[in-house]
Amino acid sequence: MTVARESPSAFERWRSATLAPFSHRAFALFWWASLVSSFGSLIQTVGASWLMTTIAPSPDMIALVQTAGALPFFFLSLVAGAFADTRDRRAIMIFSQVLMLVASAVLAGITLAGGISPALLLWLTFLIGCGTAIFAPAWQSSIGELVPRSQIPSAVMANAVGFNLARSIGPAIGGLIVAAAGAAVAFVVNAFSYVGMLATVLWWRPQRIRATLPPEALGTAISAGIRYVRLSPHLLAILARCLLFSIPMAATPALMPVVARDLLGGDARTYGLLLGGFGIGAMLGALSSAALRSRFTSDALLRILSALAFVAMLANGQSTFAALTLLAHVLAGSTWTLGLANFNIAVQLSSPRWVMGRMLATYQTIAFAGMALGSWGWGVLAERIGLRESLTLAAFSALVSLVAARWLPVSVATLGSLDPHGGPEVAPPKVEIHPASGPIVVTITYRVPAQNAEPFIDVINELGRIRSRDGARRWSVCQDIDDPQYWVERFESPTWLDYLRRQQRMTLADVQVRDRLRQLIIGERGTVRRTIERPSGSEPLGAVHQRPEALDDTSGHS
Repeated sequence: MTVARESPSAFERWRSATLAPFSHRAFALFWWASLVSSFGSLIQTVGASWLMTTIAPSPDMIALVQTAGALPFFFLSLVAGAFADTRDRRAIMIFSQVLMLVASAVLAGITLAGGISPALLLWLTFLIGCGTAIFAPAWQSSIGELVPRSQIPSAVMANAVGFNLARSIGPAIGGLIVAAAGAAVAFVVNAFSYVGMLATVLWWRPQRIRATLPPEALGTAISAGIRYVRLSPHLLAILARCLLFSIPMAATPALMPVVARDLLGGDARTYGLLLGGFGIGAMLGALSSAALRSRFTSDALLRILSALAFVAMLANGQSTFAALTLLAHVLAGSTWTLGLANFNIAVQLSSPRWVMGRMLATYQTIAFAGMALGSWGWGVLAERIGLRESLTLAAFSALVSLVAARWLPVSVATLGSLDPHGGPEVAPPKVEIHPASGPIVVTITYRVPAQNAEPFIDVINELGRIRSRDGARRWSVCQDIDDPQYWVERFESPTWLDYLRRQQRMTLADVQVRDRLRQLIIGERGTVRRTIERPSGSEPLGAVHQRPEALDDTSGHS
């Protein structure tokens, strides 16, 4: 007699989804190292922000501390993402950790010696932010090497839980350290917090997939990443919504020290308490993500978060009670983490592996540009029109993202659809071609029945967008005016090497578009011809050189 097994409870399903990434040892070690580093970073943030209130107490200078930490993501993320996709990610992570450790140690030493100034504090905070900006794309694009792709959302949220666990406790600890021993000690603690992550990266030995092609040059890789975003409507929608979300939300962390000092009449401990409340809310938001994602689509959840952001910041700006202000920060923290983490997940699940680092870097550039501009803008506005007014205006600005959702819906690719196709190898040419030779011109001819012409033009244009997104240039499609069933698709690759790279970028979703095309044409596939441009004066490929006397047909005649 078989006994029916009870279905798992909601708590068991939540626990399984949330803790699944920790079954992988490397991820678990990175998570703990990241937790310690996050503690240090939050303690450093408290120290830097409060130190600025003592050496340059205006709201715009205090807000610039947040801007200095976020601005490197705007300048360096694309470069770091390109390196993460084309170079050794582990080496990049080691370099960034050493950079942050050294910058934190220098900041601590100068502060202990009494030589700190507002400009020096901002520059060293900016340098630490540079290390974080370099580290982030390499680390986040490595998550797919630590856990299966199906566990990426859980892994992203687990990282958010760790960071916000630190955020909920670290600021309070930071406030106590700053109040008892000064900002310099907080900077010392931050410097030591990088040691664990550095040791973990040195221990990690990821499996290397041997590249068959040389890496792209930095400029080419960055251009390819920008092109991929520009020709990916779903990614453009995600990034636009992220910008509209992050600019108003930046007001809460940027103006938090001024809220603690001016609206609540507190000190570093009050600021640490508000930052702790923000962190607790963020952690609760991250822990609830699995349940929320199972109930709502990404787009619906982000709409709800925009509305909650409005409520949180409006309460923060209008509150006259410390308890209500604390609750507003808890709600803001939850909204902040759920929003940015879900944008991160949407980007990761909607990007193929070959461009993952650049897509995450682009997302971070947009998110942190919004935070940097928002932090600076709301700080300047608070200085000119007042703190409460600035926070209230930020609250109403959060509704812009909610309105824009009608025209910019966020969608996530089907799991597995962006995995590499892994099709047959490219047929070698009949003549030897140097990798830098080009342009390579590809023409494909199709026979399309008249009744299939309209759906064919829709599918061929979608295929053209995919080819252009992956690196093809000058794509076009032509119809024969004397034989209307005859169509010619044409596109170029700058070099033979670029042609080979583009062929390796095909995903399973791309193959589905090609399958739709095959259903509309006569025959199994179009007729493909690969040609290379030969400018005037160039030598023909595969030419047989004849002896000079063989060319003289008058030889032996008078």
